[in-house]
Amino acid sequence: MPQITWRCASGKSFSIDVAAGQSLMEAARDHDVDGIYGDCGGNLACATCHVVVPPEWVPVTGQPDAMEDDMLDIVETGRTETSRLSCQILATEEMEGMVLDVPGA
Repeated sequence: MPQITWRCASGKSFSIDVAAGQSLMEAARDHDVDGIYGDCGGNLACATCHVVVPPEWVPVTGQPDAMEDDMLDIVETGRTETSRLSCQILATEEMEGMVLDVPGA
């Protein structure tokens, strides 16, 4: 069970043990992480679970597919080169120690 940290713009950090196979949006929402709302429940319809993945973790999280890529164009806080929707990232043991940024939270 990897421990993943969400670092919010407010200065708060949330370190959470996430079950392998669980979406990072679900884990964040279950622990009330600031700025992760997941209004659509992970159905690629809202972009309210936007995170920025540090470049060194992109090989582990992977790249967005075409549908996620389209949704990233509407994030309110502005898209970056390593933006992802956390509903589309499933936890793996290789994510141990990963820190994600939550823009605007």
